[in-house]
Amino acid sequence: MTKQHKLQIIPLGGIGEIGKNMTVIRYGDDIIVIDSGLMFPEDDMLGIDLVIPDITYLLENSSQVKAIVLTHGHEDHIGALPYVLKQLNVPVYGTKLTLGILQGRLKENNVSADSLVSVKPGDSVEIGPFKVGFIRVSHSIADAVALSIKTPIGTIVHTGDFKLDQTPVDGKVTDFHKFAELGDQGVLVLLADSTNAERPGYTMSERSVGQTFDETFHYATSRIIIATFSSNVHRIQQAIDTACKYNRKVAVLGRSMVNVVNIALELGYLTVPDGVIIDIDEINNYPASKIVIMTTGSQGEPMSALTRMAMSDHKKVEIVPGDTVIISATPIPGNEKLVSRTIDYLFRQGAEVVYEATSGIHVSGHASQEELKLMHNLIRPKFFIPVHGEYRHLIKHAKLAQELGLPKQNVFVTENGQILEFNSEKGCVAGKVTSGKILVDGLGVGDVGNIVLRDRRQLSQDGILIIVVTIDKQRACVVAGPDIVSRGFVYVRESEQLMEEAKDKVQQALDKCEQNGITEWAAIKSTVRDHVSKLLYEKTRRRPMILPIIMEI
Repeated sequence: MTKQHKLQIIPLGGIGEIGKNMTVIRYGDDIIVIDSGLMFPEDDMLGIDLVIPDITYLLENSSQVKAIVLTHGHEDHIGALPYVLKQLNVPVYGTKLTLGILQGRLKENNVSADSLVSVKPGDSVEIGPFKVGFIRVSHSIADAVALSIKTPIGTIVHTGDFKLDQTPVDGKVTDFHKFAELGDQGVLVLLADSTNAERPGYTMSERSVGQTFDETFHYATSRIIIATFSSNVHRIQQAIDTACKYNRKVAVLGRSMVNVVNIALELGYLTVPDGVIIDIDEINNYPASKIVIMTTGSQGEPMSALTRMAMSDHKKVEIVPGDTVIISATPIPGNEKLVSRTIDYLFRQGAEVVYEATSGIHVSGHASQEELKLMHNLIRPKFFIPVHGEYRHLIKHAKLAQELGLPKQNVFVTENGQILEFNSEKGCVAGKVTSGKILVDGLGVGDVGNIVLRDRRQLSQDGILIIVVTIDKQRACVVAGPDIVSRGFVYVRESEQLMEEAKDKVQQALDKCEQNGITEWAAIKSTVRDHVSKLLYEKTRRRPMILPIIMEI
């Protein structure tokens, strides 16, 4: 392959994981980026707020990055942009609702929104050698699109997150015709959502949730509280429609819910009759049987509105016996315990709780196996790359493609950072670029790494022991201490004998250093740490972090 005919696809995130989706398309010296998402921290990432992709490769080639193109407005596809756009000044293309949500995120982070370019499904834009088309798809957020990217080598199709909903709430059906047309013209590479590749059959229509809402509203005699993803505008619309049918007022609670509802109303993605939405402070002006509260907290997040209500810790809303709480979401992997705990507390408060395990109150936004097969058969690509899923999802999707007749050598189950290189006849793995996870902790981006996380884990497991000694350097003797402070290791008042033994070990270590002529602070601290660590492990089978502090006078 000559340099000018090199087409590369490089995932920087979203492969072997759910979240932080980011894919680089490169032809010659021109680069476009598909999505720029975040991932929520895993359980062992103590104190971490967010995880975003490592964009070292993009920064090293910043002059060649022509644009970022977005498929939809979920955090795992746009959430890293407030951090990325501080370092890359490039146009960002997205649909109206996607950019509306993104603008709010950028404003919160004091990042300019001047680079945002609005497009509609059916539009196409030319970016360097790429012609990018936007194709309407159904998902659990409005205004989601797939992408067709025409390059000098061939056409790439990226489905984004999608399902084939035949009865979408807004009536805007997936553009099957466009996918079929692209298939007839010839598609070189397909990148497709693999989240539900393990699930047989079809994903249920979003309208089925509206039917469950109707049944629940029909039997509810008091307030109804609905917790769902704030970005699921179609579900919010169905909740509002059902509230109108039963002559109930709707109050919106939770910062992200309020923001998205306001944006969706402003942009025309929500249709609400006058007087239906009321301020949360007005709910006591109406009978409980005439109130619906839309709120955040479907994932059991500790600081969310629903969790605070469940814990009797919310300033404005208190759960009372007779309330019906609808949790219209499935727990994201890792959140199961948080959600279960919230449900338990809601039951303790006397609420009737309707949740996914016992009802059809939630449907997925991702395609199941039969829909994936249909997408493959419409597009008929020469090469296939499963994306957006954990490794087992990618493998399952790859096998699905092979069952449909795609040769095994034409299916690439890749990993983040791997360079896939294509010409019109063949594809291959052509190397690797820097990729990985950048951890966001408060205002710090990337300043917490594996060593800091290791220390946090050790502190959380076995605590810390601080040893303070004051030494007269000229006389080479201890003039104060050793004093020992324990935090998270043992309760000192009940472990006085152990503390005395630890002090003796410190003294022994100092005496040993003096006998051997060791005067370097680092060497003395290391000797103290070794002596005390050995004692504590023998006595307690624990390994606290030991922090010797030596002061000199």
